[in-house]
Amino acid sequence: MEQSATMQDNDMIDGHHAVHYVNRVGWLRAAVLGANDGIVSTASLLTGIAASGAARETILLSGIAALVAGAMSMAAGEYVSVSAQSDTERADLAKEKKALAQQPHVEWEELRDIYVDRGLTADLAGQVATQLMNADALAAHARDELGISEVSTARPIQAALTSAATFSAGAVAPVLAAVASPSNAIAAVAVTSLLCLAMLGYVGARLGGGGAARAVARVVFWGVFAMLATSGVGKLFGAAI
Repeated sequence: MEQSATMQDNDMIDGHHAVHYVNRVGWLRAAVLGANDGIVSTASLLTGIAASGAARETILLSGIAALVAGAMSMAAGEYVSVSAQSDTERADLAKEKKALAQQPHVEWEELRDIYVDRGLTADLAGQVATQLMNADALAAHARDELGISEVSTARPIQAALTSAATFSAGAVAPVLAAVASPSNAIAAVAVTSLLCLAMLGYVGARLGGGGAARAVARVVFWGVFAMLATSGVGKLFGAAI
């Protein structure tokens, strides 16, 4: 019986796979940023326009223009910024490849010292450095010296498409709310947008393994702040005009 129980315990340990979320960082960051920006910027614009006393057609046109322009801006911004990161990574990898060819022993010492700093003995760190460099020296240095890995590698096209798509998805909700309730556009846009922001915060937290309450609170807070600010501007300029 004891042997059977031990075997079952070992099977449970062997079959255990911890779920990690860091592999989602690249696309999740772009998705949350895009959706949040789509909701907040479009809702803020619409509440500002509505607060100024603009006509229904003007409000609708403003919302559609904000959706299209914002999606294109997000795609371009993500592509340019992540491409710059990718260029930096390639430049660092090229330097590392050259150093490995010209002074392999110095690079071995750098890798060994990294493992020593992490807690290995000098002898064991040297063995680890030797084996990893024999397997793939550039990959070992990219990961442990430069901090570049498959998880963190910049992907400009993925980031651009994700941001554009999620911005559009986020912006659609406040636009539809304004269309559905033209007589009370401010309230409709605000309520719809805050509900969408709360949902976004919750989903983003679940996908990223973080706390849902904090994620929901921060996105809702900034959404309320943005809409109050633009509503105030709309009323101010609407009265002045």
